[in-house]
Amino acid sequence: MKHTGTVYLVGAGPGDPELLTLRAARLIQNAALIVHDGLVDPAILALANADTRLISVAKIRSKHTLPQDQINALLVREARAGRDVVRLKGGDPFIFGRGGEEMEDCLAAGVPVHVVPGISAANGAAAASGIALTHRDSASIVSFVAGQCKELKDQDWAGLAGQNRTLVIYMGVNTAPQIAEKLIEDGLTPDMPVAIIENAARPEMRVLRGPLAALPELVGRHNVTSPALIVIGEVTARADNIVGQMALEAAQ
Repeated sequence: MKHTGTVYLVGAGPGDPELLTLRAARLIQNAALIVHDGLVDPAILALANADTRLISVAKIRSKHTLPQDQINALLVREARAGRDVVRLKGGDPFIFGRGGEEMEDCLAAGVPVHVVPGISAANGAAAASGIALTHRDSASIVSFVAGQCKELKDQDWAGLAGQNRTLVIYMGVNTAPQIAEKLIEDGLTPDMPVAIIENAARPEMRVLRGPLAALPELVGRHNVTSPALIVIGEVTARADNIVGQMALEAAQ
């Protein structure tokens, strides 16, 4: 009877290899096959052995290397052929990573699955930029939403942003105008502080700040590209002095 391999759904964190969990690093270093997203930093892939087989299933807006159902089928096929598969995802597999879909299809096909959580993009970006997503004086609630959903304007975001709340938007760069319009129409003030965190926890990280009404202009004028998160709330304004102090201490 042919041995069935195991699929490991592994979170690669926000990009910095030093933020990998010990288990994730060990699996990457020992993997014979890695199926990875486009958001996985090359420095993390460089931890794999020279003879490791790397398969990219990177998703670019409106152009997928493989549709999700074919990615699921690939994982099942490789495991059924007797190979262990490290399915490597930016951030955490279960936070906008479609890890749940891949796990369900693998288990339905009789393929064992182990989930290795990673530091989420939101947590990694917040830490790197000095933005505390919750703060006793500014926010006791934090929400995560996807900004690239179909029928964005029909989504119910009521109460997710505003006083004492922080809203973190994944995949929102290309829909920034619709996001700003939607939130303002729902009652959020146009001057609500906003931060865009691009390439979080990487040497090329940028943090851009401004009011909600200027969000589309910030994205366009600075040519923001993925990976980038949008954080909306008073906590983003608190971070200005903190980031400067963090940078000064790091330089000393």
